[in-house]
Amino acid sequence: MGGRAAGGWTAGGVAWRAALLVLAAAAGLARWPRAWVERDYSEGVYLALQARLTPLSNLVPWSLFDPLIGLAIAVIAAAWWRGLRSAPRGRRLARAARLVTTTAACGAGAYLLFLACWGLNYQRTPLADKLQFDPAAVSRDAQRALAIEAVAAVNRLYPSRAAATGWPRFDRVPGGLAQAFAEVQRELGARRLAVPGVPKRTLLQPYFSRAGVDGMVDPFFLEALIDRRVLPFERPFVLAHEWAHLAGYADESEANFIGWLTCLRSHPADQYSGWLFLFEEAMAGLPSADQRQIAARLDEGPRRDLAAERARLLADLSPWLQQAGWRVYDRYLKANRVTAGVASYREVVRLVLGTRFAPGGAWRPLLK
Repeated sequence: MGGRAAGGWTAGGVAWRAALLVLAAAAGLARWPRAWVERDYSEGVYLALQARLTPLSNLVPWSLFDPLIGLAIAVIAAAWWRGLRSAPRGRRLARAARLVTTTAACGAGAYLLFLACWGLNYQRTPLADKLQFDPAAVSRDAQRALAIEAVAAVNRLYPSRAAATGWPRFDRVPGGLAQAFAEVQRELGARRLAVPGVPKRTLLQPYFSRAGVDGMVDPFFLEALIDRRVLPFERPFVLAHEWAHLAGYADESEANFIGWLTCLRSHPADQYSGWLFLFEEAMAGLPSADQRQIAARLDEGPRRDLAAERARLLADLSPWLQQAGWRVYDRYLKANRVTAGVASYREVVRLVLGTRFAPGGAWRPLLK
């Protein structure tokens, strides 16, 4: 039945728009029980979905996220153009209001799909709560010692990095890194293993270059999108970091921690990538005098790699776009219960320092 409401809106049309908006707001604001998210979603429904979606997306050599975004923009633009063009002169304002609510409702539907496909992982149990973690072990002296240990590691591993036959083709999954990723997941108590994603290029590359983004996970098709300019010695860690997201670890510090551990379980050249990343993170929070003193211990090879990495980042960087992009991402993370926002990237040092590892120097984290 449902006759027309004022302004030409059907009662049914108003209802579905309102329902989607209310559902999206409720889902976004709700504090889901962490134990339920961890047990039934992150380790259950999500990984079952990931085990099906990622292998399918791996079969396609290009990013599925690109046409999805392009199609969404085209459909919205066409709906607005057609809606406003066909509206009588005196009804265009009402038609525009309807298009606004329809677009918002579609956005709400996309957000609900995002939560179902990947986004609820933001509310899983923090990794530190599952590890033997001692906050008292986190100190400035411990961080300084970690930076020194990282220097020793990159100096020792650089010859292996330099002698490596090269990173496999960009769109191939490195075998040693994939095995290491599976090993780390088992060490962290995973009941079901996530499937590694093939590294893919994306049409978002101009944004990646100008905003200083190395990669991202497509939250709908669960694929790993990597900046094609990432240097060979950076790629193992960048890819392992995105795989951690594919495993359902949405928090950036946890993805960094798992990416670092994955590199350490792989070939020496991959170990170098992980330690070079952790060296930069450990150095970031130290006083300038400590930074200069520790950096002086670096051999020439790692120095050249760090300089090449900085040159890559700065080559096409747009400072205003980088600041705007990270500001938006900071708000996005905080809206998804990551209280530290983008600062969570550097929380990896706290995780490394506070986690108890098994004796023997293998960096195997101990669970509670």
